[in-house]
Amino acid sequence: MESLPPELSPTGYLAEVRRVLEHVETTQLPAVAAAGALIADSLAAEGVLQAFGTGHSEALAMELSGRAGGFVPTNKLALRDLILFGGEPVDFLDDPKIERLEGLAQRIYELAPVQPQDVFVIGSNSGGNGVIVDLAELVTARGHKLIAITSVQHTSRITSRHSSGKRLMDFADVVLDNGAPYGDSVLPLPSLGANVCGISSVGNTVLAQSMIAEAVRLLAERGVEPPVYLSANIDGGDVHNDVLEARYAGRIRRAAS
Repeated sequence: MESLPPELSPTGYLAEVRRVLEHVETTQLPAVAAAGALIADSLAAEGVLQAFGTGHSEALAMELSGRAGGFVPTNKLALRDLILFGGEPVDFLDDPKIERLEGLAQRIYELAPVQPQDVFVIGSNSGGNGVIVDLAELVTARGHKLIAITSVQHTSRITSRHSSGKRLMDFADVVLDNGAPYGDSVLPLPSLGANVCGISSVGNTVLAQSMIAEAVRLLAERGVEPPVYLSANIDGGDVHNDVLEARYAGRIRRAAS
């Protein structure tokens, strides 16, 4: 018996959220464990977690970098680094399709304070844009471990926009599937003939925090004190965080956004 399409309503969207949670719990935990182990290995070797995403996948990089309850040794790499650190003019990012360009990822990498033991997490729902594939190819060629967070359904159906014909997941040591459908949106709007309400950000966040939980667990199990942030808005938070940030001085970036 075919299942009915989800209802266009808050209840219908929450049903899709539950579907994504079930998808992660029933299919992704072995990959989450593998990703957590890569992060734990890197941090135990004094590495840094380097996170990158473009478009709405930049939210995934924000989820992993510099937030309460997460690791201190983290960086959010971004296209705007080419302006902040690379001398490009502010209007450099005016092109809304800049994420499709090849040749930018190497500059982003070279501007970052990267060391050989660092681990990379790259998020892209489609996994086929030029900057994403360029960076994935570059970091693996440089010997870094790479965790990809993507929609396996979506990326399997696209033609890569990269000249190699490859996609993000083709380079990854571990692939995490966020459970988003082709096109990302999940609720039908008949008048449009398409769906609305994206779901990939939900799966990305759940996967990100799940692998951080595993990495923290593994470090603690090994007797390594996990270098995690406390909220800056609780008593003692700033003192705790300042000590840890000093340990990674010159290797992590912190800004207002």
